[in-house]
Amino acid sequence: MSGGADRTAFGPMVIVAADQHEARPLIDDQWARRLLPASGRLAVTLAKYRPIRRALIAATEKKIPGLWASMLCRKRYIDDTLLTALDGGGIEAVVILGAGFDTRAYRLPALAAIPVYEVDLPANIDRKRAALTKALGHVPGNVTLVPVDFETENLADTLMLHGYIARWTTFFVWEAVTQYLTEDGVRRTFDVLATAPAGSHLVFTYVRKDFLDGTATYGAEAAYREFVEKRQLWRFGMTPDHVGAFLAEYGWHEREQAGPQEFRGRYLEPGGRTMPVSDIERSVHATR
Repeated sequence: MSGGADRTAFGPMVIVAADQHEARPLIDDQWARRLLPASGRLAVTLAKYRPIRRALIAATEKKIPGLWASMLCRKRYIDDTLLTALDGGGIEAVVILGAGFDTRAYRLPALAAIPVYEVDLPANIDRKRAALTKALGHVPGNVTLVPVDFETENLADTLMLHGYIARWTTFFVWEAVTQYLTEDGVRRTFDVLATAPAGSHLVFTYVRKDFLDGTATYGAEAAYREFVEKRQLWRFGMTPDHVGAFLAEYGWHEREQAGPQEFRGRYLEPGGRTMPVSDIERSVHATR
């Protein structure tokens, strides 16, 4: 799956870490900066100055209008959905697919008592292990780092080799990954998710199909040219109205989709933030 996808893990965490300088950050995350490489930490340190932070946001928005808030809101949405599921009881494990430098396992106290499996490309897993070792001296005991290529390797077998038990009621997080896969790669992962026991949850994100086929670019022509046409990194998309039927093929029930309207109403407006949110990506919560 690599081809450049393994080098996209840092950007979202720079945004999260920089947002800590805001008066009311959307996510309370003191870990994001600690896990970044030196260049990322420098950018975050400089971002404490409001003009530099505004310039960093503007540079991000130039490629995809609304990307900054979209990344923050989708992470907040996943956190809230995960914590609600944990409060409801019955979740025995958390599997984060395409974990990158995600910090949930370290910043959410509710995850300290259950096994968390962070799955990603081997190169990203090596970087994550090195970052954790530098920051903590070790990988926390409840966290298992699992190297896998979603396109070529068997996810179920790899997870089991690392101690995951298939009968566990699991909360799966699959954030900002599906667009980098082929449809076959996405469906192979869903073949594994189809074996999850009743009571399991899934939150995943997808890029709109009409953006990938060029029908609607949502003001993000620069991103379309780079990620779709030039680098051909983004390959899989979905249509909002067809998500439920797609999930049903694998025994999952769509509970909710969240996009700009939901994110503005739940997170930005209550926090006094007036930032735009990208229309390109949506988040989905589903249950078994």
